Amino acid sequence: MQLTNSRTQLRSGGDKSRQTAGQGMFEMNQTEVTEFKLMGLQDLPIIRPVLFLFIITIYILTLCGNLLIIVLVAVVPSLKSPMYFFLTQLSLSDILLTTTITPNLLHDIIHERSMITLKGCFTQFYFYTFSAGTECLLLSVMSYDRYLAICKPLHYIPIMDLKLQLLLVLSCWVIVCFVELLLVCLLCNLRFCGHVIDYYFCDLEPTIALSCSDHKILDISIFTIGPLIVLFPFFYILFSYISIFISISNISSTDGKKKAFSTCSSHLIVVTMYYGTITIIYLVPSKGQSFNLKKVLSLLYTMGTPLFNPIIYSLRNEEIKNAVTVIYKTLK
Repeated sequence: MQLTNSRTQLRSGGDKSRQTAGQGMFEMNQTEVTEFKLMGLQDLPIIRPVLFLFIITIYILTLCGNLLIIVLVAVVPSLKSPMYFFLTQLSLSDILLTTTITPNLLHDIIHERSMITLKGCFTQFYFYTFSAGTECLLLSVMSYDRYLAICKPLHYIPIMDLKLQLLLVLSCWVIVCFVELLLVCLLCNLRFCGHVIDYYFCDLEPTIALSCSDHKILDISIFTIGPLIVLFPFFYILFSYISIFISISNISSTDGKKKAFSTCSSHLIVVTMYYGTITIIYLVPSKGQSFNLKKVLSLLYTMGTPLFNPIIYSLRNEEIKNAVTVIYKTLK
């Protein structure tokens, strides 16, 4: 009987020792995660050189296009208007967005080592959400500008003075700056058990998936901040364009309607492309082939949107075309 009890105690003690060792290993795994491995492009080893050339070409074109918009508005007198001032801010946010993702992506393609430190990951996430959120608010500000110009033309110049322009722009940058800082602080407090992110940059969803701690507060913050930064601006843009279309329909002349619509058509295309892409990205299920589609769409969003924005505004805007012509003749 005593021998049986001894064996039972010994077995129990061994089980407790293994449990303690397992808990210790679990805690060690939590504390030892100092970097993440980004796996978003690991399944494309054969076309890495082609992918590198493609991405760096898009990046250079994006920088040149957006910097050209900023320089033109700064030096050409005919572009000194609120609409183009807001466009320069959109170009700045596009430059920040693509620069947050692309250089690190190019580095990973060259070295075939897709590693990023926790601090680097959180920094990338912050500037990605900061630039994307600022773009949402800037698009709503630009729709307000178009609303005033078309629906309240007599009040446009007195209302949209330089003071209001600066106030609107600073509000966009500052609000998103502090809101996203809150999310990053909450993200930094999480403990991580895994280190492999099946994505090509540190987006929120795949990063949280590696957490082994409670993130209810972060989830609540996301569901609170999301509507504030994304949905409210979208509904305001929708309301603005309903009012704009009603005003345009009341214009008697065909030329007047075309001229009024041409002033907001570029912005409408950009809004449709921007919100259409992010809606698909964050509504697509994160499993199987759908998740691969999500990664492709996300790549198009982070690289395609900053590239196409200046192209859309340039091709559909005679004033910018004329400004480019003037600068070209001056340099020539």
